[in-house]
Amino acid sequence: MDAGYEEIIVPALWSQQTFIDKGGAEIVEQMYAFGDKKGRPICLVPEITGMVQEMWRRDWCKRTRGARRLFYVARCYRYERPQRGRYREFTQIGIELLNGIAPGDRREVEELLCRVLDATNVNYTLEREVKRGLGYYVEGGFEARCPELGAQQQIAGGGRYAEGIGWAIGLERLLLALEAS
Repeated sequence: MDAGYEEIIVPALWSQQTFIDKGGAEIVEQMYAFGDKKGRPICLVPEITGMVQEMWRRDWCKRTRGARRLFYVARCYRYERPQRGRYREFTQIGIELLNGIAPGDRREVEELLCRVLDATNVNYTLEREVKRGLGYYVEGGFEARCPELGAQQQIAGGGRYAEGIGWAIGLERLLLALEAS
């Protein structure tokens, strides 16, 4: 499926401060956080959007005219109690449409999410106005849910942030949804 998005490869290690700035100091308890050989606070990345926002602000916005459409497939890590559909190591597949607010960008990313999920034949519903748990969202977000999964039914989520809009699918949760469907 060609949607005009370019692939980015993201690192597994990143500065803790990026995620603290986006999620608050308590997020450190949910990360694999440690100091590197020079004592700098780093972590295994718990999610990708915060890192992409920082890369956009630091560098990409100076070199890009117009919108930049990116996709990634990345391993992420969270230090929390593992349970069905919620693992310490997981794969996130996502897109980011960067460059602030543009007419129709939310519709574009929601439609792309639906195209991807429809291609998998998974049973899902798209909730278009939900409160997302990360502080960087600037308006109501959206989530794709598979009711057959019970308490852990979210298979994708996204929304708008200052630098753009995007979504991510939890691959392991999507596989559970496919089994349940």
